[in-house]
Amino acid sequence: MDNQSLQQRRLAASPRGVGVMCSFYADRALNAELWDVEGKRYIDFAAGIAVLNTGHRHPRIVEAISAQLERFTHTAYQIVPYESYIGLAERINAATPGSHAKKTAFFTTGAEAVENAVKIARAATGRPGVIAFNGGFHGRTLLTLALTGKVAPYKIGFGPFPGDVHHLPFPSDLHGVTQEQAVHALQQLFKADIEATRVAAIIIEPVQGEGGFNPVPPAFFRALREICDQYDILLIADEVQTGFARTGKLFASEHFDVLPDLITFAKSLAGGMPLSGVCGRAEIMDAPAPGGLGGTYAGNPLSVAAAHAVLDIIADEDLTGRSQRLGDRLRQRLEGLRASVPQISDVRGLGGMIAVEFGTHEQPDADFAKAVQARALERGLLLLTCGAYGNVIRFLFPLTIEDAVFDEALEILEAALRG
Repeated sequence: MDNQSLQQRRLAASPRGVGVMCSFYADRALNAELWDVEGKRYIDFAAGIAVLNTGHRHPRIVEAISAQLERFTHTAYQIVPYESYIGLAERINAATPGSHAKKTAFFTTGAEAVENAVKIARAATGRPGVIAFNGGFHGRTLLTLALTGKVAPYKIGFGPFPGDVHHLPFPSDLHGVTQEQAVHALQQLFKADIEATRVAAIIIEPVQGEGGFNPVPPAFFRALREICDQYDILLIADEVQTGFARTGKLFASEHFDVLPDLITFAKSLAGGMPLSGVCGRAEIMDAPAPGGLGGTYAGNPLSVAAAHAVLDIIADEDLTGRSQRLGDRLRQRLEGLRASVPQISDVRGLGGMIAVEFGTHEQPDADFAKAVQARALERGLLLLTCGAYGNVIRFLFPLTIEDAVFDEALEILEAALRG
């Protein structure tokens, strides 16, 4: 079995709409390292698109899944419930920001979590409208595509999308959008497109993921909270990519003095197993009638077992602190390269959720980003691009990465940036 033959089989067997970045195929992985079927080693700074904050095959996650396999693999929680789901909901309720009464429901994917958050918000408010942001990414289903603020490649050919979804500019000094302009756009939206009393929720990523790792300005987040309170609109924090220690906090919302009404999460919750959820104020979460929430695989017991292990690992290994330390080291290295790599226009992020942008808003340099990605991959380092123009490289290394492997990756990165 080799990469070339597998590539031919993939092209013949699966559709082109499932875009695949790499032309090699995984054989095994451990922590931050991955080996292909031909034995070549890679350092994984993609981590399954932010899914592996605890690394590939952490022994405690493997042990937890194996133990659950000996008991049962599936009952459908809505048919025959189990304690581990309840216990995980209790842990999430306690861990999310705020001391108010909360409840949590589990699903399978991040898009599913976002869709259910919208359902919950509409049930709780009796309103249809939802406001999202340019550059935001919330999923690939029809409703979440309507929320996603990026056309190519996600929306092309898939419309029409569900109605009563509106978009605002996301504030960014680098991209020429001030906080005042973003607030003004919201006020204009209420005048021109939908009255505030028909809006169920505003959904925002505390740090935009696919949009380019853009942290929301704290003052703007506070302004959103005030506007939501003024008009009884719910504020949804989409933490699918930012959650579980990636930003130096368990949830990115903890960086702000703003309490969301609902939080969506997925990705690194279960260390590679499919699991997502929505946590929110108890009275809001109870708005849908029995049967209105759920899913056949929602809260799968193997995934729930993995999630319990993930929360233990984050606490016991201080992955929030390690995220901040590794992020600081990466940021310092990138800042030190500005003088010799003039294409770098910005280095930003929270904790270990760091990105580097190339070119300016007027002239984004996606070609340079792709070249750096290709040179790094050739040297054995997996990197992902993002941003509205594809001119941003985001770093999603496992927070459990060994220091020596992290140092090796930084050397490869610097060589790739220098060309």
